Amino acid sequence: MSSAFKKIANASIFFLAMSVSASAQETVLRLSNWLPASHPIVKDMVMPWAEQLKEATDGRVTVQILDAPLGPPPAHFDLAANGVADLTFSVHGYTPGRFSLTEIAELPFLADSAETLSVAFQRLYESDLAEAGEHRGTKVIGVFTHGPGLLFTKGRPVTPLDELSGAKIRIGNGVMGMLADRLGMVSIQAPSPQSYEILSSGVADGIFFPIESVPFFKIEALVDTALRAPGGLYNSSFFFVMNQAKYDSLSEEDRAAIDSISGEAFSRMAGQAWDRADAAGAEIIKDTVTYHDATEEEMTALREAAQPIFDDVAAKYEAKGLDFEALHEKLLTEVKAVEAE
Repeated sequence: MSSAFKKIANASIFFLAMSVSASAQETVLRLSNWLPASHPIVKDMVMPWAEQLKEATDGRVTVQILDAPLGPPPAHFDLAANGVADLTFSVHGYTPGRFSLTEIAELPFLADSAETLSVAFQRLYESDLAEAGEHRGTKVIGVFTHGPGLLFTKGRPVTPLDELSGAKIRIGNGVMGMLADRLGMVSIQAPSPQSYEILSSGVADGIFFPIESVPFFKIEALVDTALRAPGGLYNSSFFFVMNQAKYDSLSEEDRAAIDSISGEAFSRMAGQAWDRADAAGAEIIKDTVTYHDATEEEMTALREAAQPIFDDVAAKYEAKGLDFEALHEKLLTEVKAVEAE
């Protein structure tokens, strides 16, 4: 073999090795998404986080949002925990009985913005709830909530409250269901993408939703009245998680990069995005939906109706050796702290 040929061969081997080495350092995380790309969770939370991840890792770790979900919304936690997908998000309440401690962030009358509650919830999760292991199998990128939940109806009064007796109402989690039951309503559990179908077909007379979701899921023509209460009638808690084994397989540098854009940083971004979406949604429905703010008398009735919900969550905390009253007060204190910031 000539000297020149050897040099060319050696150079080819060198560049091939360099190419293999570079590709081995690049990781593409597959994210299963069950919402339209225009939804705030995707457009204003997940996609910005993916961009931050790419930048923080100098392009070594990127996110691929799959064209179709790998399962229905309630399956998404297990998809990540079992490694079917690398990243997923969903609503804790879509799998009843799976997550009991996160229900503390779904209780009524907590906060008037998604940002304050999301950040407060994330802080409580990190300090007291994570060690219970309800999210085992995953690395929690962040927990968050949407804005204060309202009750929307069409052609059905929301005041006085006894007018709601017998109404068929779509719910998304157990807290909503318990409140509906206590007020004499009939609960219909369904993921948010099914909202238009069940309202337009008459299966449901109303729906528990944050303001943003009314125009997003195109039900603004299907509702005309809303019951509103300080701190929300309910909230929904969400997770954004990564398969733990996938996270562990990354370099220490890349894990640190993920940590730097996760936790409170992600929860604050998520809450701010939802507050902007709520404001935009309110503008869209301002002329078609009439809001009724619960009176003091109605707030008393709502608190009485909600008390068994608090008791139920407290029992779940007690079963896991946690002091619900202390942690509920801690959550409210964190809400005030975030508001003050």
